Amino acid sequence: MVFAEHEVLIRCDAMTVYAFLVDGMNLPLWRKGIRSIGLMSGAAGTKGAVYRQTTTGRSGRTIPADFEITQARPGAEIQFRVISGPSQPTGGYYLSTEPAGTRVRFALEYQPKGLLGLMNTGIQRTIRAEVSQLARLKDVLEVRTAA
Repeated sequence: MVFAEHEVLIRCDAMTVYAFLVDGMNLPLWRKGIRSIGLMSGAAGTKGAVYRQTTTGRSGRTIPADFEITQARPGAEIQFRVISGPSQPTGGYYLSTEPAGTRVRFALEYQPKGLLGLMNTGIQRTIRAEVSQLARLKDVLEVRTAA
């Protein structure tokens, strides 16, 4: 199993952060490598919503990475699972209120199957790079709130 997490403190209230994160259409604003995204089924930002997403792979090819929201607790937690593509991690955003703002933890977990299990180092590096993009979320939300 491969696991990575990263957390940041964002100077915004928890509901503002939650509303931004739960709307899958906002992902390209803070995550690199997303080529396209759209709501495929369900109500946007709710448990059961499925988003069709394509990302840029290592060789520049387009990779499917559709995901489903599996848990949505307003102001507190969003969990998801990737349902298409070569790797299908599960993950979540976990929010907690602090005097200075909202602490957000982004965690990803992936269980490689078959020969992919032999490439744990590369997979770990990729997963770590994904969760570290949370720093970009902080920048985007704090600039929006200040404006």
